[in-house]
Amino acid sequence: MRLGRHGFTLIELLVVLVIVAGLISIVTPRYLRSLEQSEEVMLVSNLTNMRDVLDQFYADRGIRPSELLELVDAGYIRNVPQDPMTKSSMSWIIVNSEDAGVPGIADIRSGADGETRSGIPFSEL
Repeated sequence: MRLGRHGFTLIELLVVLVIVAGLISIVTPRYLRSLEQSEEVMLVSNLTNMRDVLDQFYADRGIRPSELLELVDAGYIRNVPQDPMTKSSMSWIIVNSEDAGVPGIADIRSGADGETRSGIPFSEL
């Protein structure tokens, strides 16, 4: 009496591996694009929130902060957010006020090199 086949042949395994590799090659570029897009969205969100906090600080106190940690110490934010492009909270570019009567931080920009998918440099967002 002969028993049925057990296991897979080498050809069957190779066919499955080729199919899986093909699927991975289709999915990976889409995943990387969505990852880049989410980092850009997070950068814009962080910049918008930080600019709002800088404006609130100025409206409440009549002065501008001299450093970002002042916003944390005053309770306006819990911590300085991370720049998603540089993965650091220390890479922000500080734009000081041009008003001599009210010195301090007036704006914040990303310190990342490169540009968005639409061609705008990160430092100009």
